[in-house]
Amino acid sequence: MEMKRDVVLDVNEKPGFWQWIGLSLQHMFSMFGSTVLVPLLVGLNPGIALFSSGVGTLLHILITKRQIPAYMGSSFAFIIPMVALMKTTGYPGVATGVISVGIVYLIVAAIVGFIGTEWIEKLLPPIVVGPIIMVIGLSLSGSAAQSATLLNGKYDIRVFLVAMVTLGVTIFFNMYLRGFLGLIPILLGIITGYLLAIVVGLVDLKPVADAAWFALPKFDIPFVDYTPIMHWGAVLVMAPIALVTITEHLGHLMVLDNLTGRDYIKNPGLHRTLAGDGAASLFAGLVGGPSVTSYGENIGVMAITKVHSVYVLIGAAIFAILFSFVGKLSAVIQSIPGAVTGGVSFLLFGVIAASGLRIIVENKLDFNLKRNLMITSSVLVIGIGNAYLQIGHGNNIVQFSGVAIATVLGIVLNLILPEKAASNKNKDSFEKTVFYFLVNNYI
Repeated sequence: MEMKRDVVLDVNEKPGFWQWIGLSLQHMFSMFGSTVLVPLLVGLNPGIALFSSGVGTLLHILITKRQIPAYMGSSFAFIIPMVALMKTTGYPGVATGVISVGIVYLIVAAIVGFIGTEWIEKLLPPIVVGPIIMVIGLSLSGSAAQSATLLNGKYDIRVFLVAMVTLGVTIFFNMYLRGFLGLIPILLGIITGYLLAIVVGLVDLKPVADAAWFALPKFDIPFVDYTPIMHWGAVLVMAPIALVTITEHLGHLMVLDNLTGRDYIKNPGLHRTLAGDGAASLFAGLVGGPSVTSYGENIGVMAITKVHSVYVLIGAAIFAILFSFVGKLSAVIQSIPGAVTGGVSFLLFGVIAASGLRIIVENKLDFNLKRNLMITSSVLVIGIGNAYLQIGHGNNIVQFSGVAIATVLGIVLNLILPEKAASNKNKDSFEKTVFYFLVNNYI
């Protein structure tokens, strides 16, 4: 398909040197806030998240033959299981889960390469995907509220004040800023909240002063930093969620298709795009980072600027890698208090939930059908309430999070429930009988 005439730079066009730097920095800062927020919430090093996102993006671009302008950033979908694993197994368990997510992507990519994409659409229709994405956002609301109210386990009015101001200014920046500043409202919100947190005494700046300007990110490499052990609980908790992020991946591809005037599912192929995502997560798990996924923030940048050049994304990835070695930057990011991340999280997690709601609305799902009502109700309550399944005892406990249970339940219910409940069929039959009686006797 030919390039759209109104684009500034098409996918394979290179910008001039200084323009290249400016556009790449714009993309880097657009994903920056969300990408570093995930490790802050989980308890990982922000530097390694930047590093793995940059390398992951380069891997994705390489595997997709430099045809898809996409940026790989830290995924919010896996926050709950990663937080739980950090408290029990530490990063080795998280690494097992992240690597398993990458492997799921690669397996699905191989299957898609052999049999096509029809089965994915059957397994994950809008009635399953919409509620699950809502669950991912809303199930995190409790942790955001705690971060926005508690300091060392006790309520602190300063924390609440900083959180609400951070939320307010982030919304303001989203609504009223234009140009480059309008593309980084999350980052600006974090900076504003951070400055206020310093004023009210919620930030310890000593670690920042002590940090070196140049420092290696905190790598966690198997056989180097720890002896890898197969944590089956981590696999069982995180791998099923990959099916959800695969649907997000498909959604991003559809947006990019429309944006760039191409069909990426056919060329370079869905199997390549999935393999690119899988390789990125696989690499992240091998170096100490969180699972990664394609970022809507960067798609928004392309939609606004009409700059679709894959080389600009390559530049953004390189900047992310370089920034990950700036020790003071990592120290500043780690010093950001929960009040600030909590305030921003109210908006970010809400946006995730709203994305799920948008899928339901745009597909005009009918909740007069009991089938749709049963699937959505079960998925929402189990997922948001975190009705987890725990098997085993002592040190041999395997736990399935509410999000994982909700995901599997939604898929199963969609496969086994009939299109209409018996009561709906009886109602339809009665209405048809009345209609034909009236037609035959009175019309």
